Amino acid sequence: MALAPLLPAAAVAVETLKVDTALPYVCALPSGPQPATVRIRAAFPDRAAVGEEIRPTDVTTTVELPAAAVADLTALKAAEVRAETALGVAAGQNGQETQAVWRGTAQPTGVPADGPLTLTTTGDVPVVTASAAGDLSFTAGNLDVGLALGTADGTPADPASLSVACAPDEDAEEDGQLATVPIAPGPSTGEPGGSPSPSDSVPPSSPPASGPDPSESQDGAAPTHGLPRNEETGAGAEKPAGAEKPAGGKSAGAPEAADTPSGTPAGRGSAPTCRNEQATPTTLTAYITGYSNVRKLNGANAIPVSCVFIEQGEPGIEFRPDGMHVVQTSDASLFHEGRKQTPPFQATFLTFGFAPTTATLVLEQVGPMSVESDMLANYPVYTSDAYVRAPLVLRVLDARVNGTRLDVGPSCRTEKPLTSLEPDPVKYPGDHLVLHGTGRQVIPDPATGYQLTSGGALTGEVTIPAFKGCGAGGENLDRLFTASISGPGNYIKQIQGQTCSAGLEDPPADQCTEDRQPAVIPKPER
Repeated sequence: MALAPLLPAAAVAVETLKVDTALPYVCALPSGPQPATVRIRAAFPDRAAVGEEIRPTDVTTTVELPAAAVADLTALKAAEVRAETALGVAAGQNGQETQAVWRGTAQPTGVPADGPLTLTTTGDVPVVTASAAGDLSFTAGNLDVGLALGTADGTPADPASLSVACAPDEDAEEDGQLATVPIAPGPSTGEPGGSPSPSDSVPPSSPPASGPDPSESQDGAAPTHGLPRNEETGAGAEKPAGAEKPAGGKSAGAPEAADTPSGTPAGRGSAPTCRNEQATPTTLTAYITGYSNVRKLNGANAIPVSCVFIEQGEPGIEFRPDGMHVVQTSDASLFHEGRKQTPPFQATFLTFGFAPTTATLVLEQVGPMSVESDMLANYPVYTSDAYVRAPLVLRVLDARVNGTRLDVGPSCRTEKPLTSLEPDPVKYPGDHLVLHGTGRQVIPDPATGYQLTSGGALTGEVTIPAFKGCGAGGENLDRLFTASISGPGNYIKQIQGQTCSAGLEDPPADQCTEDRQPAVIPKPER
């Protein structure tokens, strides 16, 4: 490849080329396809040399949705939206092209009574490095807009989120080109203007041809970041300092399932349906489960077997002082009967130390969820870190104290998403859960730990916010739930099973069932 998308780094430019362009798009809204205007502002260097990193700065993406979008949101009783955007940008040179994703987030915006809805997001974007001379062009492509919806009283709407897919208007004259940066020959390019072969950009520290290629998929799956396929998943990350790990049980290990002689699970038990009807070649599906502490109640509750859809992002390569890193950010979403949530599950505790309380709960996804992976490839040792970020609200559907039913009403939930300490708050603002997993492989030994494709253990610590909307018939139960459940220091251990490459024509039998559901159903581990 002549180009490689890298992680953000400082771009050096003699002069700045400022871009401000408005492009016609068509967005798929609940009411149907609607015209929209997407305005992109950015600053590029006006020229660069081969091998020099180019990073657009001051990037904003403004989406103006028509009045029909406002009507759709009003019908969903949404009074406030929080937007996240993912804009595909093609970087092309000398007939070759690579894709990058410009991601942005916005502060909450009120839904107007009528007229258009304007959403402006900002964020860092990937670096692009040209390894040949010639004009380097940047062209805007498809745009995905994720909307977290809130009602007038501050609670999540129903549904709590809306995904809007936008594409450039095919009938428009504009081609989406944002900027062209001339690339001058550098000292190590050989012939001026020459286009290097793939090996020209591989440093001596990269693994030899006999080692695994981190940019290639395993078992014919779509490209994905991760170590070579896990044959025997080992221990996951250690629990965070101060977290109270549930007593008893074994250490993190491979997701387990009762196997038939063919190697597929013998029975699906209570596992919910996990089939993506709109799978693409890069779509993965998987089951997750685990345990979560409720520190105030001095106990741990099982997280039910739940379905998650993962849409893999484009892997990128970055050369750092410690070696070559393969990085990837993938989008994910929970799925249960058409909603972004877990199946309902029961939790039983001794409230205040003496009152047996049973509650029926749901974890509801209220915004975009991501899986960020970073693998250091120093042959023969491969190590990886993965972070899962998910905005999840805890809903209470039913509660009984000492056998007597409490009427919690239809809107009992945490007033905001569960929150974790975020290691990169500038890049990932807002309230969300953070889970972390590590992986390692020393060739030729099997890989251990967590990988996106083969799963493993992810751990984290979460604060449960105060509750809101609990009670019916004039009885306010908010303070009761807040006093008995809410608070910091709740340790979580989640186990992800082997993924199913649901978009492949012939996925491996040990990964997928005949109807393209994940074959492996993991067991929770304490």
